Amino acid sequence: MNTHAMPTKDEIVALEKSYWDAMKSKDGRRTSELSGTTALVTGAQGVMRIEKEKMGKMTEEGKWSLESYVLEDVEVSTPSPDIALIAYTVRQSVTMDGKSQNLRAADSSVWIRGSNGWECHAHSETFLK
Repeated sequence: MNTHAMPTKDEIVALEKSYWDAMKSKDGRRTSELSGTTALVTGAQGVMRIEKEKMGKMTEEGKWSLESYVLEDVEVSTPSPDIALIAYTVRQSVTMDGKSQNLRAADSSVWIRGSNGWECHAHSETFLK
C-alpha cells in the first residue's frame, strides 16, 4: 500500500533545481544520487542511456561549466504520488570549450519516487532560438 502524499509543485521544482545546482557545482556524487539507475537523456547529442555512476563522472569531468540558470514557465504534473513530470524553459549561462554562451532551452524531466527517494529517470532538452 502506497502511503506517500502527492508531491507539491514546489517539491518537484526544488528537486529539479537541486539537480541544476549539482551540475553548477560539478557535484557528481549529487547528480548520481538524483539519477535513476539508468536515465534516458535526449538533447543536442541525440538519445542516450546513462548509468547513474556515469552521470556522476560526466558531471565532474565534462569540459563545460554552468555559471547560472533561471527556470521559467514551469509546469508540473503528478499522475500518481510517486511520479512527477516537470517541463520548463531555462535560461543558462555556460562555458563550453572555453566559449561563454547564453542559451535558452525547453527542458523536461520525469521523477520517480522509489526506495532511494526521488530519482530522475528521463531528461530532455531542446535549444530554442
